[in-house]
Amino acid sequence: MSNKLFGRRAMLQISALALTASLVAMAPVRAADITIPVIVKDTTSPYWQIVLAGARQAGKDLGINVPELGAQSESDINGQITILENAVAGKPAAVVISPTEFKALGAPIDEAAKSVPIIGIDSSADSKAFTSFLTTNNETGGQVAADGLAAAIKEKTGAIKGDIAIITSLPGVGSLDARDKGFKEQIAAKYPDLKIIAQKVADGQATTGLNIMTDLLTANPNLVGVFADNLIMGEGAGQAIAENKAADKVALVNFDSDDKTLGFLNDGTTAALVVQDPYRMGYDGVKTALAASKGEKVEANVDTGANLVTKANQTDPKIDALIHPKM
Repeated sequence: MSNKLFGRRAMLQISALALTASLVAMAPVRAADITIPVIVKDTTSPYWQIVLAGARQAGKDLGINVPELGAQSESDINGQITILENAVAGKPAAVVISPTEFKALGAPIDEAAKSVPIIGIDSSADSKAFTSFLTTNNETGGQVAADGLAAAIKEKTGAIKGDIAIITSLPGVGSLDARDKGFKEQIAAKYPDLKIIAQKVADGQATTGLNIMTDLLTANPNLVGVFADNLIMGEGAGQAIAENKAADKVALVNFDSDDKTLGFLNDGTTAALVVQDPYRMGYDGVKTALAASKGEKVEANVDTGANLVTKANQTDPKIDALIHPKM
């Protein structure tokens, strides 16, 4: 074989390799190669399991990888920060996160957003770096809770007046602060004969909610209503009302639902639930993250809604879909 022929073949092989490499470089990234982690506040909570179920389905429908991440407790702020940092280090296409605490997650989210689009769901943080934010309008949700509690108090006592209280699950959580704000403003604006005599702040544990509710019942014989601003506090407060046989005189309204709080609703322990759409938050959070990762325009803020659930309306198709989401 002549050196000229060998050289020509070698050049053809090199050209073919170069063409192949350029085609590979030009080829779009396959959906299956795209990873979008979803970081929730607490992987053990029924509420966050619904969020993850929505995210999981979005991953299946879109053909992308959706790691399901989160701490074991909503109070584990440092744990969530570490999870976020590790997720970003894996170079995902985008990240979906529900911040555990408003102030503490601000700087970590700012830093993460330098590398990937950050999509916020449910709760905000002290950051302007979110590409998009999907949540319940929590102030509106607090107003819905106030209206529901007032109606329940009237049904039990014949009048919208008396002492009421708020049980807050954790301090410094943006979504909870907004719910409490909306609740208090609605009470002040519409129900002047209802007096908020206490706002107790817990540690995110149902047992603490139970103890707080028990203390409120003991110390305030004129108590006619309580707003518990998340699911865990609703479980604890409901348990206290049941144990103290106080459902005939004290109305309880709490955010979110699970089998336990729905049981309390059906047996009259709880007067009403304010339900969000956590499945939609998870699903649309991933869908929005994928669009943002491709450089597509996405809405900066999306209100996913809040609805009052009572024993009377829980079989309505819209409400039933919210309290019994596809898992």
